[in-house]
Amino acid sequence: MAKIKRIITTLVRLLVLGAALSATIVMVTSHDSAEVLNLSFDAKYTNARAFVYFAITNAIASGYSFIALFLSFSTPLWHLVFLLDVFMTLLLTSSISVALAIADVGKKGNSHAGWLPVCGQVPEFCDHVTGALIAGFSAAVLYLVLLLFSIHAVLNPKP
Repeated sequence: MAKIKRIITTLVRLLVLGAALSATIVMVTSHDSAEVLNLSFDAKYTNARAFVYFAITNAIASGYSFIALFLSFSTPLWHLVFLLDVFMTLLLTSSISVALAIADVGKKGNSHAGWLPVCGQVPEFCDHVTGALIAGFSAAVLYLVLLLFSIHAVLNPKP
């Protein structure tokens, strides 16, 4: 039974690593330019602090997931891994929430504040951001599943 738990946990960590790394790469490579009223502007992920936070958070989650792949269930560090899994789940959840809020404003605008939607002018940028958000949401959900496995491993350390 312990071997099955280890295999499932490793598989989920690999999926999280792939999803978080994909979210980071897609967000970092998202850029587009447009010309409006003879003024050109560039849309990059660095223009919105929420997208920067999202990219950094997913990069941290990728690195942590990679390191956690090499830790054993039987080491005393596993309790630290559990705490870091909780932290990563919360971090990814907060980053996807804030990035989704900014993406929604970019797509729909805000008539009360007078903000116009920008996705009509920079569709490639919006498509990249959408892809990154899907991968980031997948990473957050997978981390929640991983957290449930970690809780089970901490509460039932014996096979």
